[in-house]
Amino acid sequence: PVIVQSEHGEAFGRIHLKGTLVELKRPKNVSHEIIRRATEEDLDQEDHNRELETDAFAYCRERIALRELPMDLSETEVAFNRNRITFYFSAEHRVDFRELVKDLAAKFRTRIELRQIGIRDQAKRLDGCGPCGRAFCCSTWLKEFHPVTLKMAREQQLAHNPTKISGACGRLMCCLSYELAQYRDSAAGLPAIGTKIRTGQGEVQVTRTETYREAV
Repeated sequence: PVIVQSEHGEAFGRIHLKGTLVELKRPKNVSHEIIRRATEEDLDQEDHNRELETDAFAYCRERIALRELPMDLSETEVAFNRNRITFYFSAEHRVDFRELVKDLAAKFRTRIELRQIGIRDQAKRLDGCGPCGRAFCCSTWLKEFHPVTLKMAREQQLAHNPTKISGACGRLMCCLSYELAQYRDSAAGLPAIGTKIRTGQGEVQVTRTETYREAV
C-alpha cells in the first residue's frame, strides 16, 4: 500500500508490479507518482473512506428516489483527504441535480461533484463477468472504448441475435473487434457468393462461404 500523487491530490494505491516487467507493461499515461509507503494512519483513513463511500452511496440513492430524478447512481468515490466526494451516475438525458448537490453538501460538508457517465463507463466501474466467463475487458485491461457496429458481426458471420452479441452493458460486445482483421483477411481470399467456378467435376456456383474455416 502506497500514497500516490494523482491529478486531484494524494490518493491511496497498491503496488501490483515491479522490476523489469513494469517497462513492458507500462501504460501510455503514467500520472501517479509514489509519494511514500502507506502508514498505519493512512490505512485507517482509507478504511474510513471506504465506509464513507458506502454511506454516501446509500444516502445519495435515497435522495435521488425522494426527488424522483431520472438517474442511475453507479459509484461513489471519496478523495483520500476527504476534501471531495464524487458521485458517478448514468442517465438517458440531462438531469437537473442542483438541489441534489445541496442535499449532499449539507449532509457531508465537503466538495460535491456529480459526473454523468455512459452506459459502458458504468459497466467498467461496476465490473462483472461477461458471457465468456471472464471479467469485463473494460474493467481489467481495455484502456479505451472503440466503436463497435453490427457490420462487424456480419463480417464474422455471427447471429444477429442481440442477446448473443451484446455485453452486460447492453451495447455490442467490445470483443467483436478483436479478430475482425483476421476475418477480413480470410474473406478477401474467398470468392463472392454467386461466383461460378470450374472444377474437375464441372462448373459449380458458390452459394455459401465460411470465413472462419476459409471454406466455400
